[in-house]
Amino acid sequence: MTGLVELLDRLDRAVATALSPVTSAEGVSRDGWRVLLMLARGGGRSMGEIASHTALPAPTATRVVDRLVEARMAYRNTDPVDRRRVLVHLAADGRAVVERVCRQVERGAGAALGGSHTVERAQLADLLEALAVQPAGN
Repeated sequence: MTGLVELLDRLDRAVATALSPVTSAEGVSRDGWRVLLMLARGGGRSMGEIASHTALPAPTATRVVDRLVEARMAYRNTDPVDRRRVLVHLAADGRAVVERVCRQVERGAGAALGGSHTVERAQLADLLEALAVQPAGN
């Protein structure tokens, strides 16, 4: 079991190593990146959803969103269904950042994995997706 845990730790460090220089160059923290990626899936998200998804305390999630709004990468709107709620949306500048970062990181990963292993890359993506949807503790 420790083999899997060690592998996941190495993978986490590799992801951070690949993402950090690219997101930093865009002026986005790791937490900010997680929020942008969540918002890129579409629809407005409540602060509670953002905090839960990013595993950030609510005040920290609010500060992260404040910085994204200030940088014009996200914006807030009142929920049309429940006017008491505010939803956060991805702005055009945020979408452009997500696209640039994804393109650059995927190019680097593609070069590292080699271009001729499309079946293995698809299998790896499937395995990582299966791990990502597993609830903690299972």
